[in-house]
Amino acid sequence: MDKIQMIAIPVVGIIAVAALTFYAVSFNEIREKSFKDYEDSENDGAFKSSLSSRERRARKKADKQNRRN
Repeated sequence: MDKIQMIAIPVVGIIAVAALTFYAVSFNEIREKSFKDYEDSENDGAFKSSLSSRERRARKKADKQNRRN
């Protein structure tokens, strides 16, 4: 094996694992958000298709405070 191949194979492997991890985490976050939206829609009686930026910030802030407690 060339020296380049000895370096390239692990680097390509690391990049591939990083990409897979990124997509797995992204998919998990999307899934959690979907479940949360579904649960919120059950509580409100109606599904909100989009929140205003002010409502999103307020919800994020409340979520962070709930996690700390």
